[in-house]
Amino acid sequence: MNPDKMLEKLKIGISAQKKKTLDAIFTVCKEQVDRGVSDFSIATIARLGYNRGVPKAQSIRNKTGDIYRALIASFEQANGRKNKHDVNRKEQSWIEEISNPKQRLLALVMASELKALKQKLREIVPPNQVIEVYDHKNSQVDSEHRLTSQERKALEYLKSDSFIKKWHFTKTEYGEVIDENNKVVFKPATIDALTKALQYL
Repeated sequence: MNPDKMLEKLKIGISAQKKKTLDAIFTVCKEQVDRGVSDFSIATIARLGYNRGVPKAQSIRNKTGDIYRALIASFEQANGRKNKHDVNRKEQSWIEEISNPKQRLLALVMASELKALKQKLREIVPPNQVIEVYDHKNSQVDSEHRLTSQERKALEYLKSDSFIKKWHFTKTEYGEVIDENNKVVFKPATIDALTKALQYL
């Protein structure tokens, strides 16, 4: 389905705000076509549409952004850029049974995204690779890797209230430490990392 017809179909039964957002995305994608550029990635469209009514990339990727992804996908298909994660006929046979054309298209987009995520997982964990998990609670840590009493005291001091108060720091819910000017002193999860190191080493 070409982008114009897709836009028309996606606008059926939605709010005025969503229609406006679809128009903004359509305009940015159309500009890409006019430039002869085939980059219709969500990140690119969101960046080009910044301050023009296009949501942030994460919002488009969220569940509520399915109609926006469908519109962008129509531009990809219309411009001959086949998504490398397209779902094959066998995998999409159940989708073809959906009678509502908008729901059928959205299901196809979600199936394609699922295939992309599975591919990424295969790249991270190749098939037949064994992943061993060590439970440090139930195993002995080599003396070579165990913290010395001096190292332990140093880490304990870094996460102690006395250290935090002395330098007028504050711990956040994300395990980071910030100073009086809200500048990050220890990055998020640092406090959690110190706690685990002290617990397991």
